[in-house]
Amino acid sequence: MRWACPRSARAIRWGTEVSEKRERLGRDAFGLFRTVPTRWADNDVYGHVNNVVYYAWFDTAVNAWLIERGFLDIAGSAVGGLVVETTCSYFESVAFPEPVEVGLGVARLGNSSVTYRIGVFREGGALAAAQGRFTHVYVDRATQRPVPIPAELRAALSGLIV
Repeated sequence: MRWACPRSARAIRWGTEVSEKRERLGRDAFGLFRTVPTRWADNDVYGHVNNVVYYAWFDTAVNAWLIERGFLDIAGSAVGGLVVETTCSYFESVAFPEPVEVGLGVARLGNSSVTYRIGVFREGGALAAAQGRFTHVYVDRATQRPVPIPAELRAALSGLIV
């Protein structure tokens, strides 16, 4: 199969946000860490963890923290966070069977939304192998309309601002 790229597509000018060079973050940019094992199925044909797996690690790190702290009851919470944006920049490969350490911090805390800063580190690594952000907008479960972040959760999130 051959892919064609129209001449006009080559001339697309990307916005600053898409093409800007990301600063590779160290461990001090994150408030807490969770070790996550890689799985054989995470590797792709190129011999490294596939890019989509990183997003699952982001989701796991955020939601495990929320559940462990008592802020999320998957079946019963009246208010919950919906993912509205997530991004990831990759700096070096990770492969099974090495575990990763996922760093979590809060980059922005709004009225009804929170943007987490997330870094994926090789075990003992000083700089992120990949990093990104993950934004939740808090909504009422019944109406699906945005609501303010509950006060207790807001206080805990404030402690993760780095």
